[in-house]
Amino acid sequence: MRAQPKASHFIDGDYVEDTAGAVFESIYPATGEVIARLHAATPAIVERAVASAKKAQVEWARMSPTARGRILKRAAEIMRERNEELSHLETLDTGKPIQETIVADPTSGADSFEFFGGVAGAALNGEHIPLGADWAYTKRIPLGVCVGIGAWNYPQQIACWKGAPALICGNAMVFKPSENTPLGALKIAEILIEAGLPRGLYNVIQGDRSTGPLLVNHPDVNKVSLTGSVPTGRKVAEAAAGALKHVTMELGGKSPLIVFDDADIDSAVGGAMLGNFYSTGQVCSNGTRVFVQKSVKGEFLKRLKARTEAITIGDPEDYATQMGPVINRAQQEKILGYIEKGKAEGATLVTGGSIPNAVSADGCYIQPTVFADVTDGMTIAREEIFGPVMCVLDFDNEAEVLERANATEFGLSGGVFTSDMTRAHRVVDQLEAGTVWINTYNLCPVEIPFGGVKQSGFGRENSLAAINHYSELKTVYVAMGKVEAPY
Repeated sequence: MRAQPKASHFIDGDYVEDTAGAVFESIYPATGEVIARLHAATPAIVERAVASAKKAQVEWARMSPTARGRILKRAAEIMRERNEELSHLETLDTGKPIQETIVADPTSGADSFEFFGGVAGAALNGEHIPLGADWAYTKRIPLGVCVGIGAWNYPQQIACWKGAPALICGNAMVFKPSENTPLGALKIAEILIEAGLPRGLYNVIQGDRSTGPLLVNHPDVNKVSLTGSVPTGRKVAEAAAGALKHVTMELGGKSPLIVFDDADIDSAVGGAMLGNFYSTGQVCSNGTRVFVQKSVKGEFLKRLKARTEAITIGDPEDYATQMGPVINRAQQEKILGYIEKGKAEGATLVTGGSIPNAVSADGCYIQPTVFADVTDGMTIAREEIFGPVMCVLDFDNEAEVLERANATEFGLSGGVFTSDMTRAHRVVDQLEAGTVWINTYNLCPVEIPFGGVKQSGFGRENSLAAINHYSELKTVYVAMGKVEAPY
């Protein structure tokens, strides 16, 4: 077991084990190899983690934002120094190719620590409100103990995206990674302690869907931030609402990517591939409904097919590999089931559609798959597949495609490719989505807010907007004279 951690949980600044918790295995999706065995959190572990966070948060909140930021910036430096080590761990954890993780995973987590560490002194300021002889001021105060619940696709990034704004606002965090990818968050916790974070402020506990409710329903938890599916989001939001806890939901999507006939076709094909095949299609914001104007459909599909079939699929630890496996066997079977539904409902299979031959049979691989002639009512056009399956749909004009693009319960992301900038801005303004791109796709630097609308969630991650979701305003009225009362 080449990635076995010292223990399953990280609480109060050190590794902690409770062998009474159910054993689960961390599987390398490329080979089926067991790389670690861990124990799920028992109720006692949950209590210990939350108590540690609650105790540590009091003193942390008294520190200046600048002092807190200094620790986060040091954590960013350590992550960059260890990028290769962290990237290899991320590849084992997720099955994503090392050529991807080394540029997109720990580095984006480090960006988050650096950004929030750097803006702390200004972003947490309040305002002065003159009221004649009297005056008032506002201040941002922490929420308390925050819970982060992560997804499997970007485990280290998500651990940082939730941890950085929570910590800089003066909160403590208890983070639960996906049971499919339990390893990276433990290293993030280690690095934060090494960077000088006081013990107890960032705790990591393992578990499955039975562990989440123990955290969400805990009376000492003030905020829950989830990255996950819409069904999971509904359950977590419902549970949190009972105690009026603060909630951020970053959920799934079935996002539209619109290609007009005046677009640069090579760029549009590249954007569609990045929006469907990066991370083996396991990205919530993916533009999985690719609407292509009919006059350029043939050329678009021709170039897309050639480039898709040239993707190098193989060993994720080989730097030449461009696409690895999906996360586990269950997800592989689910995706293959959707592919069969696409065929049965009449979509045209352009390329892919099966398990590649030149890889380990023990791995959870799927060929990058493209369907054409997809119609809006097909299952593959309506449901989130979360795998490397692209649906190409035809359209005639702008009004039509906008109506169809918005005809979904989801509203996470969207994109448009066109050389007409007036149209580009007009179209994205009408797309019902929280994050949209013009002539690119899936770029999410920490400086910009990320999040969805409709069933894709609420709240925002990253940017200064995240400060609003990990703190709250306190208003102070200052009277400068005597109180006059009518009685």
